[in-house]
Amino acid sequence: AIDEYKPLDATTNPSLILAAAQMPAYQELVDDAVAYGKKLGGSEEEQIKNASDKLFVLFGAEILKRIPGRVSTEVDARLSFDKEGMIQRARRLIDLYKEAGIGKDRILIKLSSTWEGIQAGKVLEAEYGIHCNMTLLFSFAQAVACAEAGVTLISPFVGRILDWHIANGDKKTYEPSEDPGVKSVTKIYNYYKKFGYKTIVMGASFRNTGEIKALTGCDYLTISPKLLAELSKEYVKLAPTLSVKEGKS
Repeated sequence: AIDEYKPLDATTNPSLILAAAQMPAYQELVDDAVAYGKKLGGSEEEQIKNASDKLFVLFGAEILKRIPGRVSTEVDARLSFDKEGMIQRARRLIDLYKEAGIGKDRILIKLSSTWEGIQAGKVLEAEYGIHCNMTLLFSFAQAVACAEAGVTLISPFVGRILDWHIANGDKKTYEPSEDPGVKSVTKIYNYYKKFGYKTIVMGASFRNTGEIKALTGCDYLTISPKLLAELSKEYVKLAPTLSVKEGKS
């Protein structure tokens, strides 16, 4: 998919890594990660943790060979309410990338947008120069807190917000412009531009191409290969629906 669609940046998450790790083509990376975990020793839990971190970095390094920009690598979500734990794990991931010859300027560390995660992001950015991608972001309040913390990028979810409204409300279908997830990201984007925040807004978790089209003009969009394939079949030039000028007005 990377070679076909030529994205500028890429992101990983545990489910994608798990799926890839089960493919024969990537068995060597898995073996290297397991060997690394065993080499460091410690308890079985520590070996698994170290092997997992190494595997994430090995996959990230492979992706970076194919893209010009940055790759996002996620800190274990079980640390979502542990500020110091997230800081330590993020620094460890950056060290592993450094060992692989990759500088921190090409890495975004993905952190959960809990209060603790946002504070961890603030420290990582200000004290260590580590760029952060704040994920699991569902609300305007989280977005404002992230901007105030000075993180590099946020990934507000579109599809998961829509999922919640469909599961908990009477309305089961939405036009893209009325999609609750689209409206949430639009509000965040406009707020950031109006008040001059530098944090990048990257819409994520799309359920259909209509949501993507409704957010054209957003700083970044992270789109699955499946939806990229659908978009590639359409030969329509899209006019931006979001813009810095409109956001500031």
